[in-house]
Amino acid sequence: MRSRYTAYSHNNSDYLLKTWHRTTRPSTLDLAQEQPEWLGLTVCRTEAGAINDTTGTVEFIARYRTEGRAYIIHEVSRFVKEEGRWYYVDGTLSQTSQNSPCPCGSGKKFKRCCGK
Repeated sequence: MRSRYTAYSHNNSDYLLKTWHRTTRPSTLDLAQEQPEWLGLTVCRTEAGAINDTTGTVEFIARYRTEGRAYIIHEVSRFVKEEGRWYYVDGTLSQTSQNSPCPCGSGKKFKRCCGK
């Protein structure tokens, strides 16, 4: 997950496509259209994904800013391991508004915490 976040922050679409599972991978990925300022990644939890596992789940929060406004991506991502390599399969997004409780667990509103 951390390597894919880094690839997004460096607009490295080649790496993202190589680490995307063949069954769900888009044919192209144009990151040039989006130029957000990536602010950080928090891995909230993981399930499985150990050395002997073939599947894993990662819940994460990625923070970014674009056009002066802060946003987050809060996703639970599924990964599979094939021939010793991990591949991103898909993810389920959670929506967070400025007045929602911050998903980082601070107890503050998103706009007063990670949404800064």
